[in-house]
Amino acid sequence: MISHARTIPLILLMALTPATARANDSAYTDLDTDHCKTLSPEDVEGGSISLQCKGLMDYAVYFKEGDLRQSILYGHASQAYIDGVFESFEPFNHAGQKIEWRLGPDGKPTATILRWFLENVDPATGEPSPKVKGQVLVVSKVAGQDGMGCVVGYVDALANPEPNTLARQIADTKADGFVCGTDKADFAGVRGPTAAEPTRVFPE
Repeated sequence: MISHARTIPLILLMALTPATARANDSAYTDLDTDHCKTLSPEDVEGGSISLQCKGLMDYAVYFKEGDLRQSILYGHASQAYIDGVFESFEPFNHAGQKIEWRLGPDGKPTATILRWFLENVDPATGEPSPKVKGQVLVVSKVAGQDGMGCVVGYVDALANPEPNTLARQIADTKADGFVCGTDKADFAGVRGPTAAEPTRVFPE
């Protein structure tokens, strides 16, 4: 039988454990480009467009598309980043619709995870093919007061057994200290042949 004298201190110790010791939580929103504010009208000839979409709380989602490639920025991004950042992949691609926001101990979003679909070219035909289509989880830093948000890491969703778990680890450990425009985002875990090369453009 466990005595009350030993139980009470244990309860007090649990109550005093800091909230920061808990794992980060997630919240989810949908990327709905049909209900966004247009920042720059669609260029029919170049196929480019820039949108501001609803995100989480007051953290916006900035969506760009050009030459059948997409780029997404999150949070309180500066105008220089909204205008000048474009992070994507070499092949034609498009992002999924379900955004996972990783929340810090204060409940504010610090990073996002979004699945991207890559239209890789089949060497045998020279055309995009479902046989070589790639899927990559893109982990991004949410822009805060400094106005800088960017991709902090990638996970090949087809080559790793638990890609979402790996992506959350990247979000929770790398996003906070990642310096956009200086630090380089890399793949974590196994990178298979369909995880195409990322591309990056940052403002001067």
